[in-house]
Amino acid sequence: MTAPIDTKIKAQRVGPSPDMLGESPLWDDRRQRLYWVDGVSRMIRFLDPSSGASGQMLMPSMIGSIGLCEDGRLVAGLFDGIYLVDLDADSLAPLYRPAIPSDRVRFNDGKVDRQGRFVCGGMGVFAEPVGELIRVTGDGQAEVLANGIRISNSLCFSPDGRTMYFSDSLDRFIRAYDYDDGELSHPRVFADTQQFNSGPDGATVDAEGHVWVALVNVGKIARFAPSGKLERLVEAPTDMPSCLAFGGPNLDQLYVTSIKDSGSGRAISRHPQGGYLFALDGLGVTGLAEPRMKLGGAAHV
Repeated sequence: MTAPIDTKIKAQRVGPSPDMLGESPLWDDRRQRLYWVDGVSRMIRFLDPSSGASGQMLMPSMIGSIGLCEDGRLVAGLFDGIYLVDLDADSLAPLYRPAIPSDRVRFNDGKVDRQGRFVCGGMGVFAEPVGELIRVTGDGQAEVLANGIRISNSLCFSPDGRTMYFSDSLDRFIRAYDYDDGELSHPRVFADTQQFNSGPDGATVDAEGHVWVALVNVGKIARFAPSGKLERLVEAPTDMPSCLAFGGPNLDQLYVTSIKDSGSGRAISRHPQGGYLFALDGLGVTGLAEPRMKLGGAAHV
């Protein structure tokens, strides 16, 4: 760990109220709106920074992640499956649910890949290695990319979509995979977060191809070069940062969700602003517009 801690960043609290388990910030460049989730409270929340308008929609179960769809809806990883969510109509429809449901595993971290499919990882409710990493197309077809996962996190894709980053947080490694043909190959350790005494949580990629990851156990955010070299450390505005996304009109703000109480007993904030959403300015880098899921066919129940 040789990179100096960056102390020149300005952090502003932008969330209207704290989340229990803030996750999956997502900037909609068309609507200039930020979405994120509170997993424990089963909420998808949104904020329009220019007007200050905010709102939320209650989900039927715990929610782990969201992505944009080409028709303006969201795709969401709920406890038992992948759903399409229309916040304007206050409605949701199932896209994919496992044939054999289980109360021991739920969907967690997810992102739309550069090809327009939703990739979402599961996690063991009791941190058992029972989660799967699946990829779902817009017509509800799913394939398993990996299994034996305890807590899926750090899922993101290189700017050209040819590399996927992913972690099982309890292993404390971020791994990189070739994603050239849509399948995972050549797995290798990209970054070892044990050096920070933290597991990796949510991650995103900037326009230069660097990976930003929340170091949830130590209140820091790391930026890794495409080579895996630590390039920068940023002090998070609270003790348990959980997930990251670039946003704002110029995609030069880093939105950071955080944890107040994960509900599992594994993550409880001791910070007075634990659980709030923040915007970090002054990073000197920009992000990428998020891909949108390509939809087609009927939703599969």
